[in-house]
Amino acid sequence: MSSVSPSVATFGAGCFWGVEEVYRQLPGVLSTAVGYMGGTKAHPTYEDVCTDKTGHAEVVQVTYDPSVIAYDRLLEIFWANHNPTQVNRQGPDVGTQYRSVIFFHDEAQRIAAETSKQALASSGKWKAPIATHIVPATTFWPAEEYHQQYLAKRGMSSCHL
Repeated sequence: MSSVSPSVATFGAGCFWGVEEVYRQLPGVLSTAVGYMGGTKAHPTYEDVCTDKTGHAEVVQVTYDPSVIAYDRLLEIFWANHNPTQVNRQGPDVGTQYRSVIFFHDEAQRIAAETSKQALASSGKWKAPIATHIVPATTFWPAEEYHQQYLAKRGMSSCHL
């Protein structure tokens, strides 16, 4: 194990089940947890968040070893695994809880996230503007246990058919 302290990154990119599975399998990722961030209600439940009234996004909190995987690599994975031009939705999932969002935990993450967003916006990959929000991390509320590693528990690698 590295002598570098683990770091934390938090991403919202639609339904947290599939996002978690993508990150969970990366070398250097020590753990993942799905939950809720960015809203006003303390201790929200899945049912609360699904009302679209709490302001929370479904997120994946990634604990990683920065000596094995860089935050910039986590950002590359984030951009590659959802459509960042969609507002408050990903595919069939609609609502503010499915928004594209990067919650930064320090100034270095904020700068890296903003830089990567600008690079993607100017790359020409997407015709529509990048809708991803980049905002300070707030309290992470873990989702119910049945949501943790939901796809892995069912022998699935993704939500998409």
